[in-house]
Amino acid sequence: MKLLFIGARLFDDVALYTKDNGITTVLTESNPKSANLNLADSHYIVPRGMEHPKEIALQEDVDGVIPLIGIDSPLFEVALLKEELERDYGLPVVASPPEAVTISGDKIKTKEFLVNHNIKTPEYNLISSKMDDTELIRSKEDHDTELIRSKRDYNTGELTDTYPLVLKQAQGQGGKDIKIALSAEDVENYLEQYDQALAERFLDGFEVSVEILRWNDSSIPLVPVYKGKTTLEGVHPLHKLKKAPLNGEEESAGQLREKIRIIARNIGELLGVEGTADLDLILNQKDQETYVLEINTRPSGTRYLTAASCDIHPLCELVDMATGSWNARQVEERMKDYCALEVPVGKYPMERNNYQYRKFQGDNSWVIHGPENHQRITIRGRTEAEVLQTAKNLNLQVE
Repeated sequence: MKLLFIGARLFDDVALYTKDNGITTVLTESNPKSANLNLADSHYIVPRGMEHPKEIALQEDVDGVIPLIGIDSPLFEVALLKEELERDYGLPVVASPPEAVTISGDKIKTKEFLVNHNIKTPEYNLISSKMDDTELIRSKEDHDTELIRSKRDYNTGELTDTYPLVLKQAQGQGGKDIKIALSAEDVENYLEQYDQALAERFLDGFEVSVEILRWNDSSIPLVPVYKGKTTLEGVHPLHKLKKAPLNGEEESAGQLREKIRIIARNIGELLGVEGTADLDLILNQKDQETYVLEINTRPSGTRYLTAASCDIHPLCELVDMATGSWNARQVEERMKDYCALEVPVGKYPMERNNYQYRKFQGDNSWVIHGPENHQRITIRGRTEAEVLQTAKNLNLQVE
């Protein structure tokens, strides 16, 4: 069995798994200085784009293609590559198709998709510097779409009952181009820079992610991950302590986790994602309702927490999909229940930050991962107390 992997940055996540399973690996990468190149059996340095990976896939006569791309911009090209290779050559490409990528890669299209399918999402509207109306938010209440008209306070000129707002651009990831607006002046300043924006109601609650695996029309959502409270400072989840499963072992938390998994499964199937996808939600403190923010058709930043807490590593599952051995029911049966914690450590020099240590070993173990200066340690334990003790042994700050 021979597989082509597109992109070297995440290849260390699967290098050990492919070696252990006797799979020959071919890697393409546009950056000659990229890490992990030598972990594959062979590699090619190619120009950006999908034309050369396509040629190499055919030249090497591989049995499947797995794009390991963690950024949004190339995903549509990948989707077109998938369409061509599967249609013309019967070669499986473990990635989402064009329609799913088109919707997930555009925050406005994502909002429209959610509203059209009666899925709760924060109230929103599209605004621009040319607007002279006071309409700022499009509301989704009781499955009806309406506009909330905010009134100006004639003493201050401020819009009332509107702020905070989250201002976003249609494209972007990792918190790029996002601003929490606390006043009309903040909105005006943002629109001076970008001219138009998606304005979304800020929800006071906490952020949740859940990964979805889907292949050959079979889906399985994995474990919901707690990513910390929402903040007016817009702190990115990568800089927060994160844990899984959501809300530990409380009885009501189990019902909440299952509710989120059902939402994730439904969205994955409606959108037609393939391979792995990541659903981001907020549990609103005010009404205890779950609101969907976005879905990303690429590997998730929470994948190590997922692996630690349920013993399913999403990227290794992509390998099984490409080889034809993947079975959603068997994945469900293999899922385990651990507690997990992920701590950003910046720089934590240690020889264990390499592909040979990417697998959690036993009931109490930990993995360090990520590029220099942006490293994280993910810890697994049978209980939260065991996880915290491991963190203490590693001299990590978890308060």
